[in-house]
Amino acid sequence: MNRRDSMAALMAMGITPHAAHAQQKGRVYRIGYLSAPSRASVEGVVQSFLRALRELGWVEGQNLIIEYRWAEGKTERLPELAAELVQAKVELIVAPAGIAALAAKAATSSIPIVMIFPTDPVAQGLVASLSRPGGNVTGTATAHSTELYGKQLQLLKEIVPNASRIARLFDPAERNQAAEIKAVTSAAQSLNVSLQLVQTSGPEDFERAFVAMANEKAQALLVSHNAVLMVNRGRVAELALKYRLPTMCQTREIVDAGGLMAYSVNMSDFIPRSATYIDRILKGAKPGDLPVEQPTKFELVINLKTAKALGLNISKDVLLRADDVIR
Repeated sequence: MNRRDSMAALMAMGITPHAAHAQQKGRVYRIGYLSAPSRASVEGVVQSFLRALRELGWVEGQNLIIEYRWAEGKTERLPELAAELVQAKVELIVAPAGIAALAAKAATSSIPIVMIFPTDPVAQGLVASLSRPGGNVTGTATAHSTELYGKQLQLLKEIVPNASRIARLFDPAERNQAAEIKAVTSAAQSLNVSLQLVQTSGPEDFERAFVAMANEKAQALLVSHNAVLMVNRGRVAELALKYRLPTMCQTREIVDAGGLMAYSVNMSDFIPRSATYIDRILKGAKPGDLPVEQPTKFELVINLKTAKALGLNISKDVLLRADDVIR
């Protein structure tokens, strides 16, 4: 490839020839990682992220220092933690989930932010558009989809055919709840399912929430994805079993902890995509020029041990469709 072709290739990737030399040999880059849950609750995802960075030549402790900030499920701490990262003069902030990305964006308009999987980042004001984010934020994202929730409810109905009333457990502190509730309500209506919305703000509130489901005679449960439920996923799975509620989860981590099943994006597979954004930005690309990527593949994970404990007989047809079965 001649020099002109090389320059054209760099420009096509959003990297100026001058910026391509920004990754100076021997230089150590400092980035921040701002996360709402605890590290222990997402360790598998973090390791996938670090592995993807290493494959691109970024090795923590060698040419990369990562300043971690964990809110431990206390999302109200995120603004303070984001401010700490700005004061630490990091060159980029990684922000898993919309609530962390919003805190980072409120803390800085100049430091690049790589968001990981917020829902509807345009609606939340994180980016101007998916194809042309503008500003200092880009990364990966998803959207509240009536089709996705419909698939989750349909799978629940296949395993619990008589389920006509399904509860949905969520944290009201999470942003963009209105859009998510609208999508899941629409999906429930299309399947003639009655939906019970149950709020919970922390582990001290879990028992009350499950008692409310029992009192309303819920027959199954949708568990949303948020920091509080991720940190306390073992407790959520334990209570679901205690109250005999088959669960459909938004992440497989809750299924690993004892939930019944999940139909969702495999975060450990998809989260490494954020490493590509980090690589390009540290080499000079502008975040506002990098399109936001959305997942196209979803996986079905079933915990057969939990199914047996609930007395559920899962058909061979459903098991054959599963991407992973925990036995």
